[in-house]
Amino acid sequence: MARPAPAPLYTLRGAGSPLNALHFGCCEGDPPLLFSGSGQGSVHVWNLTTRRAERVLKGHSGASVTWLNMLYSRDALISQGRDMRVCLWDLAEGRSDVTDALWTGSVGFCRCSLLETGPGRWLLAHAGEAMEEVKIIELPSKSPVCSLIPQAKLGMVMCIKLWQPDSSPGPLLLAGYEDGSLALWDVSQRSVLSRAAAHPEPVMCLDFDPAGQRGISGSSEKRLASWKLDGQHRLQLQEPVALVNPGISQLCIRGDRKIVASAGWDHRVRVFGWKKLRPLAVLQHHTDMVLSLAFSDHQDPRNRMLAAGSKDQRISLWSIYNQGSSDTG
Repeated sequence: MARPAPAPLYTLRGAGSPLNALHFGCCEGDPPLLFSGSGQGSVHVWNLTTRRAERVLKGHSGASVTWLNMLYSRDALISQGRDMRVCLWDLAEGRSDVTDALWTGSVGFCRCSLLETGPGRWLLAHAGEAMEEVKIIELPSKSPVCSLIPQAKLGMVMCIKLWQPDSSPGPLLLAGYEDGSLALWDVSQRSVLSRAAAHPEPVMCLDFDPAGQRGISGSSEKRLASWKLDGQHRLQLQEPVALVNPGISQLCIRGDRKIVASAGWDHRVRVFGWKKLRPLAVLQHHTDMVLSLAFSDHQDPRNRMLAAGSKDQRISLWSIYNQGSSDTG
């Protein structure tokens, strides 16, 4: 049985529309920040010391912001919107300027994935113009690297995760598709290494633990799919995780690989131990679908937080399982 859950540390209000994307900006010595992307196309920069929005960024023409991350430092923000653009922001010294933008051509909901490949260099994976296409470009040059289109008819690409394994000279990419399947791509070879039918419905979200070679994915059904990669990069389905209610918007594995959280259509955040996928807590606070999650990566475990954004236009901040336990280990 899940333990009784704590109340949130506090709640942020004022975004004015559903919260589709969250990202922490934590730098030692600076006030902790949380970036949120709204359904009205704005990015709020929240100061978590004052618990107020320091700035509101407008750069996606009123179209929903679906993904946020950072380049270099928290003064260099990258955002993705339903206006089919990825924007690069300069936030240094109080600026709020879009310095560059990339047109993706994608009208779907697939969030981008970012991989740092060297000092000042990244690979960005995003859904392309064709519904099943994933494009990868290099940043900051915006040079095209490749386009990944499966030969099989898998439907629209729904979610992606790009990473660099120790055992491979080039990056790998996991993609979830509309037909419920997962595909593992070798980016250098532009080829599918393996595929698995993980869900009967479209794969809404996934996350992957490269160190453990394990992943988890969710859809509109009442279960989470659990899977791993073997030594030959083959996807192997594990025992699924049953849910009380259907529908998952996002999954997020904490950086220390102790816990994983799910954003539920049933207004709840569920927390599981990552090692055994044992349910640990159900966080009940929101009055509508939870759409987005983010863990802070603060060096001091006591200051780690989980943020959850909801369709109810609020962000809840939680401090949970920060000291480790037999359940999470």
